[in-house]
Amino acid sequence: MFAGSLIAIVTPFRQGKVDERALAELIEWQIANGTNGIVPCGTTGESATLSHSEHNRVIELTVEVVHGRVPVIAGTGSNSTEEAIALTKHAKQAGADGALLITPYYNKPTQEGLYRHYRAVAEAVDLPLVLYNIPGRTGVNMLPSTIARLSTVNTIVGVKEGSGSVQQASDIVQMCGDRLTVLAGDDSLTLPMMAVGGKGVITVTANIMPMEMAGLVKAFADGRIDEARRIHFKLSPIFAALFYETNPIPVKEALGIMKKIDPELRLPLCPMGQDTREKLIRVLKDAALI
Repeated sequence: MFAGSLIAIVTPFRQGKVDERALAELIEWQIANGTNGIVPCGTTGESATLSHSEHNRVIELTVEVVHGRVPVIAGTGSNSTEEAIALTKHAKQAGADGALLITPYYNKPTQEGLYRHYRAVAEAVDLPLVLYNIPGRTGVNMLPSTIARLSTVNTIVGVKEGSGSVQQASDIVQMCGDRLTVLAGDDSLTLPMMAVGGKGVITVTANIMPMEMAGLVKAFADGRIDEARRIHFKLSPIFAALFYETNPIPVKEALGIMKKIDPELRLPLCPMGQDTREKLIRVLKDAALI
């Protein structure tokens, strides 16, 4: 259902408020450059520091601007199942095409707890759901066996696999087959994960290089493996640079340098250190982005 280069889009701020004009302009730029779907209110969108009203508004605005041209997969995850259900219900009401739900963070549920959490959301809201496994952020790794159990739920259609393990992605594909779409959660592993059966990526890099990320995924999907590999190596310095510091600090800084947004962040995130900023600028210059 969801495949290709799907952008985990930043949430621009200006003077402490969501910059709706800048967000709309980013969305238009993404669609014009071949991005296959928009994912607002994810980690890159600083969902952790959005108020509930801001979170809801960002999703509503994204749906309005996209206007059905590409899928909108709204980030609606929480470490509270009831809150995740409420956010997912709102996403459906707003017209989102699906929801992305991170594994509950901090409370570190068991595998059975993860299964029950996602099952409860699926039973409460009739909307296509994409699981999001990123143990480096949440403290819990959702195992392939748990994902396979969840793949039997009709509305659970995909997983953003961000464990950093191609073997884990391979195991998920093998266990779930066509019941579940595997999307890379690490930009640098897009090509390797597609090689074992993944169908695309939910990407940070597309925030600054949308055409190239869409091109990488399409080249592989079309069987142009050498071209996909060429783009992968071209983007490798960018993949690294966007994680010089905690995401989304570098990508917002990059967009600021590119004059796309004000690179404002919310505490506890703060601007890049001078040394890493200078390194980032060199990479952006090498990529002809500035």
